[in-house]
Amino acid sequence: MSEHFIERPRYTCAQGGAAATVTALPGGIPILHSPSGCAGNFAWTQNGGSALQVGGYCGTLAIPSSSIGERDVVFGGDSRLREQIENTLKVIEGSIYAVLTSCVTEVIGDDIQAVVGDFRAQGVPIIGAETGGFRGTSYDGYDLVLQALFRDFLERGVAKRRKRVNLWGVVPYYDPFWRGNLEEVRRLLEALGLEVNSFFLAEDSIDTIRQAGSASLNIVISQAYGLGAARLFEELHATPYLSLPLPVGAGATEPFLRAVGAAARVSARRVSAVIDTEHRRYYRYLEPLTDCFNDLDLQRYAVVVGDANYAGSLTRFLADDLGWLPELTVCTDPFRTEEEGQHLHAQIAQLRSQYPVQLVFETDGSRVISHLREQWPVGSYRNVFAPAFVVGTSLERELAAELGAPQLSVSFPVSNRAVLDRGYTGYRGGLRLVEDLIGAIIPGR
Repeated sequence: MSEHFIERPRYTCAQGGAAATVTALPGGIPILHSPSGCAGNFAWTQNGGSALQVGGYCGTLAIPSSSIGERDVVFGGDSRLREQIENTLKVIEGSIYAVLTSCVTEVIGDDIQAVVGDFRAQGVPIIGAETGGFRGTSYDGYDLVLQALFRDFLERGVAKRRKRVNLWGVVPYYDPFWRGNLEEVRRLLEALGLEVNSFFLAEDSIDTIRQAGSASLNIVISQAYGLGAARLFEELHATPYLSLPLPVGAGATEPFLRAVGAAARVSARRVSAVIDTEHRRYYRYLEPLTDCFNDLDLQRYAVVVGDANYAGSLTRFLADDLGWLPELTVCTDPFRTEEEGQHLHAQIAQLRSQYPVQLVFETDGSRVISHLREQWPVGSYRNVFAPAFVVGTSLERELAAELGAPQLSVSFPVSNRAVLDRGYTGYRGGLRLVEDLIGAIIPGR
């Protein structure tokens, strides 16, 4: 067996992320142009990692598929795709349909854009995205669907509205807390007086998405996901974008709001008023915990394992908001550019606490313990890594058991929690995260 394999990957192929993204759109219907096994492969991964968020109106194993066979591979699958689209339109009512390609149909060269274009000319709300597995991970699939949406679905040339902004950067289902994370950031942006289109929430509609080109600013709460879509949006619709780290807790949310306020031309007085109000509430709720935090010695060393959105943001929250000591941060994403990794390095290097955190990029989850041993060798009693805490995914439960530490699953995959609208962004998300972290330490008291 080759030694060059990745153990415990934390994502699916691009088509898996693309399908999840389409199902999260209001009335979104994905149509796979692929062999029959593709949906099963990524559906079971999502089933096991999205904190029990599976299925829905037209998701996972209910997704229509052309299910091409050998004949289609030899002679081309265009006619089979056309037939599948017609059948889907007959039996599944939707607001937007999205054809998503697979490795096989891209290799044989099926021209899905020509097929999709014919249906669009008949008035069908349909887009097509090339999402073959070799194009990247589920996070790349998210970006590719957004690009197709911005290119082929949004109205062109609509008038700009100064207070309107678009919000994205959190990948549905591959961030199990996507709904809560988007809702809290949307709430804060609306407090600034902005009109927000967030694409994937109950407050959004297909009509507001179609008018997304009227936004004066796009806000991407990620420095790794959705950036290709942001650049394409700027090219097609002349809307600039702002890329910022996922804001978790008061320490990160204040600079986030000030950066958005400056870019969206919100008065500094209004931004400060919103921050003051949120700070009063945040610290008033935290205050009763402080005596127990000190008397029960709830400060912890920590290991953080997560995707590009969570690795840096959770580390910053633990060090700057909670006063914990994060010794090691492991980002499990394979970056395509050095720039993406540099953003994370900068985020870790700019901690207000100036606590020195070792940052590594590692897609093999089984090697996290060896990175920790390099940072913190097993030795005498005084060098014991305790009391400790592991913030990561469900795959880090073994690491936590080896360290004798409590563990909280936040980043994908999350198989040991049920999540509906819980989120960790903003002020309210910071309070929820404190509850969940401390709650994992004290259940045996």
